[in-house]
Amino acid sequence: MKGYFTFRHPWGIFCPVDTFDRKILMLLQGNGRLTNKELAEAVLLSPSPCWRRVQALEKSGIIQGYRAVLDQDKLGLTITAFAHITLDNHHADTVAAFDRAILHWPEVLECHATSGDHDYLLKIVTRDMPAYNRFVSDKLLKLPAIRAINSSFSLNCKKNTTNLPLDGADPGGN
Repeated sequence: MKGYFTFRHPWGIFCPVDTFDRKILMLLQGNGRLTNKELAEAVLLSPSPCWRRVQALEKSGIIQGYRAVLDQDKLGLTITAFAHITLDNHHADTVAAFDRAILHWPEVLECHATSGDHDYLLKIVTRDMPAYNRFVSDKLLKLPAIRAINSSFSLNCKKNTTNLPLDGADPGGN
């Protein structure tokens, strides 16, 4: 049924996510600083039920947190690179060492294990090209199991959003 799915509540029960919850999620994706009163008015609920719904969505993990979105260029972080990483092998120790390392590198904004010719895709942000070169030389290439790094650089960001397409979402797997 479109507009309706379920999620596992922390108490272990499945709870419906209906049109109200979907609207709440869409609004909070656009502005996480909405007050409960503003949110309730926008979704046509009274404040108490709206607050309970937001709390349930937070406790279930559907809402993972609230963040400030920063302007990368205004902070002088001019390089966005996408690095395809190929490992020498896929032994558990090798993969675990790679996974541990990237968790400590603030330059890596995203890391995806991928199918195809490469093992990982990293989104890396640095101040400039020399900083990117230092990151690759001093961090990535210090990992013993790196076989290859193939980097591409963003020339111009055409779209940048964290808003998920909720129309087709089905967290309950239904």
